[in-house]
Amino acid sequence: MAAIWKGSLTFGLVNIPVELKTAVRADHISFRLLHEEDLAPVKYERICTADGESVPWNEIVKGYEYEKGKFVVLTDEDFKTAAVEQSKTIDILDFVKHDEIDPRYFETPYYLVPSKGGEKPYALLREAIRSTGSVGIGKIIIRQTQHLVGVKVIGEALVLEIMRFANELVDANEFSFPSREAIRPQELQMAEQLVENLAEPFDPTRYTDEYRANLMRVIKAKMKGKKPKLEGPQGPEQDSGVLDLMSRLRASLEEGATKKGAVRAKSKSVAASRKPAKAKKTKSA
Repeated sequence: MAAIWKGSLTFGLVNIPVELKTAVRADHISFRLLHEEDLAPVKYERICTADGESVPWNEIVKGYEYEKGKFVVLTDEDFKTAAVEQSKTIDILDFVKHDEIDPRYFETPYYLVPSKGGEKPYALLREAIRSTGSVGIGKIIIRQTQHLVGVKVIGEALVLEIMRFANELVDANEFSFPSREAIRPQELQMAEQLVENLAEPFDPTRYTDEYRANLMRVIKAKMKGKKPKLEGPQGPEQDSGVLDLMSRLRASLEEGATKKGAVRAKSKSVAASRKPAKAKKTKSA
């Protein structure tokens, strides 16, 4: 996998040569827009809203709209003036405890892979971050854009996480959320019991994108000239009457217990079927 950035990770006077490689892959299904009549792909043109004429790239400028219909035009020189100094280093400015960082700040993960000669200081920083439960906070410039980053440990890897700046988060105080005063102790106890009954170790492979899978089945069927056959969405049954919260919690607990029992029984059955049969004793001649 090609690196999207190469440079050095620095903390104190220590420089670690590293490469930045993506830690996630896009798995979305992409489509082309086609002309329905002849199925030819359509293309886009840059049209001037004033005269309706097509505009070539050499006549395009960038403008900031500060009021409706009013713009400030920025030139290449303006962007150069605002640009921060290009750097091939990730400077760790601070180390903070991981638990102190609001998870909303984390955005996109990348692997930091040590380049030749950087293995020992890389391992040293990794273990120091691991043992202290810290995250290194710094900045990086990728494709002329400056990003806030957090460097943390996952397994044996240092992972660089692109972070959001403080002004990018929406303050929760802009919304109204219910207080806990209206909750009765019995309701809370039953809700906690329901949560505990549904508790499982986190296994990301259990959760799949059903819409994507169904869409791929439809596409493959149509590629073969067949009519796709899929079951309709199985939504939750609608109650004929209004149930109070306690009734819903009790029903959820009973349903959860039934499902858990069925899953355990199935697991035991599968485990038993996998046990090798005991060899029969043969009589010696």
